[in-house]
Amino acid sequence: MNSPFQDADPQLMQTTFEAQRATALAWRQSTAAERIERLERLRTSLLAHKEALYEAFAADFHKPRFEVDGTEIVPSLDEIRHNIKCLNGWMRPTHIRATELTMGNSAHVQYQPRGRCLIIAPWNYPLYLMLSPLVSALAAGNTAILKPSEMAPRVAQVLASIVAKAFPAHEVALFEGALATSQALLAMPFDHIFFTGSPAVGKVVMAAAAKNLTSVTLELGGKSPTIVDETADLQKAAETIMWGKFVNAGQTCVAPDYLYVHASVRDAFVAACQAVIKARYGDSAQSQRSNADFTHIINQRHTQRIEGLLKDATSRGARVLSGGEVDTAGNYIAPTLVDNVPMDSTLMQEEIFGPVLPIIPYTDLQQVIASINADQKPLALYIWSSDQSNIDTVLTNTSSGGACVNHCVLHVAHGNLPFGGVNNSGIGSSHGIYGFKAFSHERAVLKGGWLPSIRMFFPPYTAGRTKLLNFLVKWVSR
Repeated sequence: MNSPFQDADPQLMQTTFEAQRATALAWRQSTAAERIERLERLRTSLLAHKEALYEAFAADFHKPRFEVDGTEIVPSLDEIRHNIKCLNGWMRPTHIRATELTMGNSAHVQYQPRGRCLIIAPWNYPLYLMLSPLVSALAAGNTAILKPSEMAPRVAQVLASIVAKAFPAHEVALFEGALATSQALLAMPFDHIFFTGSPAVGKVVMAAAAKNLTSVTLELGGKSPTIVDETADLQKAAETIMWGKFVNAGQTCVAPDYLYVHASVRDAFVAACQAVIKARYGDSAQSQRSNADFTHIINQRHTQRIEGLLKDATSRGARVLSGGEVDTAGNYIAPTLVDNVPMDSTLMQEEIFGPVLPIIPYTDLQQVIASINADQKPLALYIWSSDQSNIDTVLTNTSSGGACVNHCVLHVAHGNLPFGGVNNSGIGSSHGIYGFKAFSHERAVLKGGWLPSIRMFFPPYTAGRTKLLNFLVKWVSR
């Protein structure tokens, strides 16, 4: 097995990629039962490595077992369960009704495997964000090469064991390594690339894919806004938002990134949030730092990055309402609330990806919408309100990959909803049938019928046929 910072052997990667070609061609004929058997192999191997995963997440993140189960293992198992349950129906050809111009013919959509697929996963949820697309790839009948993040090396090593236990390399293979490994893989002519990560790296992946005209699914990120209006259930909002923001120490692509709260309820909402933080993590800086239920930052570089965002904001007048403590050596940042944040500060310009939540009072909802629309389209948007008019106004006049009303983050776990971004926050969708389709080519198939209507388009173009065509132009223009 490669060490966390040793790049994989380029020749081995190339040999494995070539070996998967024959498998991918054979798997075009794979049945639902055969694909389900592969998913069951993956599930069995995952369950056999649970203890190793707990230890790996503790080493990489200081992540509690409860969160490993709740945000990594359970969602992965549920994705497998959902695909196994629905796969027979998803694989059936979808029969398409004839249009008026194609009456007499039959048509259907056939779902074909794309072929050899590359899945590049990030470090923040290194298990789930690798296995979820792998499940979809296998359900759709594809082979896969996996590249985990080197920033969570212990989890990557366990992932390598899970994959090796379940599959031979000519079916699914995993290569550890850093930039050189990713670059070598991206240079290969895969049939589909599924990447989860930052928009900046997503552009690099898309540029590499373009050289081979490879299709891509990009799950990226952005600054997901949250709105709490004057009619919201403040206690429920505080309890849920503090969970959505601080689970995994805010290292979540759909975490609330910044929050608008109506000025008339701002003080009550902040007080509710402060009370939730104290109840969950402790009422002192020391008790919060030693809390076993709070995940740490992935490494010192990211700890320093988030600390820099906070320092820049406070140096320009931002006020810490809760938290603010940083232990760089321990990769720890306390759950933090801030207000009076300058809108041109780096905290408001960059995706925070950490446990710091800026709170911004507002009085005009239209100004909030204008501010959101002035930025890139986010991966998620959340509104807390009991006023349907406000809810409709926000949802109609903004764009985001997904949205929640009186909730946050949970839409990711809904297996019957598409998950994905829009423009800067992503391309394509995943999960459930949407993941199955992402890894499938939807092939249009038409079967000729008994009507001879197409003959009117055959040469020679006689006066009679011209008259019929002129009639058709008028008919389709009606």
